Amino acid sequence: MTRLPFLSVAALALLGLIALAAPLLPLPNPVTMDVAHRLAGPGAGHILGQDEFGRDELARLIWGARTSLAVALIATLIACAIGTALGLVGGLLRGIAELLAVRSMDVVLCFPPLLLAVLVVTLAGPGTVTLIAVLSVLFLPGFVRVAYAGVLTTRQLDYVEALRVLGANPLRVMLRTVLPNIAGPLLVQASLAAAAAVVLEAGLSFLGLGVVPPTPSWGLMVRAARATMAQSPLLLLWPCLVLVATIFILNTLCDGLQSWLDPHGATRSLWRRRAPALPAAAGLTTGAALLIEGLTLELDTPAGKVRPVRDVSLSVVAGETLALVGESGSGKSLTGLAVLGLLPPVVRPVGGSVWLAGDELLRLPDRAMRRKRGGALSMVFQDPASSLNPVHRIGDQIGEAIRAHAGRRKVVDLLTEVGIPDPARRARAYPHQLSGGMRQRAMIAMAIANNPRVLIADEPTTALDVTVQAQVVDLLAGLQRQHGMGLIFITHNLPLVAEIAGRVAVMYAGEIVEQGRTDALFSNPLHPYTRALLRSTVSEDGRAAPEGIPGSVPAPGTLPPGCVFAPRCTLRLDACETAHPALREVMPGRLSRCIRWQDAA
Repeated sequence: MTRLPFLSVAALALLGLIALAAPLLPLPNPVTMDVAHRLAGPGAGHILGQDEFGRDELARLIWGARTSLAVALIATLIACAIGTALGLVGGLLRGIAELLAVRSMDVVLCFPPLLLAVLVVTLAGPGTVTLIAVLSVLFLPGFVRVAYAGVLTTRQLDYVEALRVLGANPLRVMLRTVLPNIAGPLLVQASLAAAAAVVLEAGLSFLGLGVVPPTPSWGLMVRAARATMAQSPLLLLWPCLVLVATIFILNTLCDGLQSWLDPHGATRSLWRRRAPALPAAAGLTTGAALLIEGLTLELDTPAGKVRPVRDVSLSVVAGETLALVGESGSGKSLTGLAVLGLLPPVVRPVGGSVWLAGDELLRLPDRAMRRKRGGALSMVFQDPASSLNPVHRIGDQIGEAIRAHAGRRKVVDLLTEVGIPDPARRARAYPHQLSGGMRQRAMIAMAIANNPRVLIADEPTTALDVTVQAQVVDLLAGLQRQHGMGLIFITHNLPLVAEIAGRVAVMYAGEIVEQGRTDALFSNPLHPYTRALLRSTVSEDGRAAPEGIPGSVPAPGTLPPGCVFAPRCTLRLDACETAHPALREVMPGRLSRCIRWQDAA
């Protein structure tokens, strides 16, 4: 786990505390002049000496910190508050709100910052209030753009859409879901803006367009010391040293925050809610390469806490393919993300366990979990166009996946293994220069680069045409045999499942409703939902028309009290609408969550 940069935080806090305590410290008045002792060097009564008017240099430094830091802090807070609000409104509401909130910032960016500041201060007159207003305007576009970009990234994600389905108003979506997800980049932007504000305040005060004398300011001190640096060079040294130290502290804080708030890492251990630990033997006695037991996920919504995934138990052994099937919204992808520790910040595991090679993944520290991802556990996503970085070459991205775990290997060999023609040339290509099938093959190459024990394939063929789908499926099957890895294949394509999977788990509304061997499940489904799914697909001979399933998957916050499939089920009884059935073994090797499983057969 990357730790909070405590040293930088402590240094900045100490500097701020000294500035705040300036009136309480036993210091001479920073504006009281003693012309008879002007330019006096350091002495007992004046530790750092006296300036050109005989004023105490140490007192002016500390009071100057009070002024400079106050200007930087207030300007940054104003810019952050207004800029974040504009970015959120523009990103979520779009249309005229986007035009007014975001595009107007392009006008500000057309002017060089220092020139714009000089122009405004010249017209409005120097002073602390004018300086704060000018700096706030200068930093506003940065916050707007960071917030706007963050909103565009998160607004289409499933958990944001789930809140909208539950009836949350846009303001609540902004404050409860979107804003927490973009808080990290905004905090980093704030530290950058504060450092820039200190520099700009000093520069404008140096030019006589900032803080008005006799108010102490580091910029004013540098300006005054420049005229007397031949007689007393230390007067120029002290404010420059303080400025450099302050900027160094703020920049170090920015770097530390950027690492601490790294979005590619899992949620920090301090913030993770864990399920109770299971005995180590629970994950070791089954022989499974991956074992999921009772996984339950929870998120907060305006209507209260909801659980989009509940009591999910799955296992896959080395060399086996387990298909996880169900309609969109059933919780299949969320289950896969939970296994990899990549849940959105608003979703948390509240029950169950996930075991891989003797390690309980939900309880692993972030650093250890990062070593598992892309190593023993990997994932292929359904849309390679959005999963590959468009500004980096294919070979560089695959090489990065390798370097993160096992050192350099030949990227070309991996591209050859996944069947990409002319691999040396393709390694130097950008994603947009490859077809959809080749991009997916490149994603698979990244996923298998470090010989994972388990590979989760989240609908890897959805965006591809039928011919390329078959090629990708054959590729995954061949790689699985070659590497002996367990494969969890998430899909809603049942004919595809019949070809590749040894076992099938059917998921509906966050629950496993049926599980068993593929041939047995397809020939004799023991849950009405499985039967409805099979009937909704085109028959092999093409004679029987597919039958649609009436209704839709219920949202996590609107689940019926009994069987979750009861509202759409043709076999439902009164008991189905009141009692929630358990997943139980109804036949050897067959699990079903239905009290009428015999009638569903």
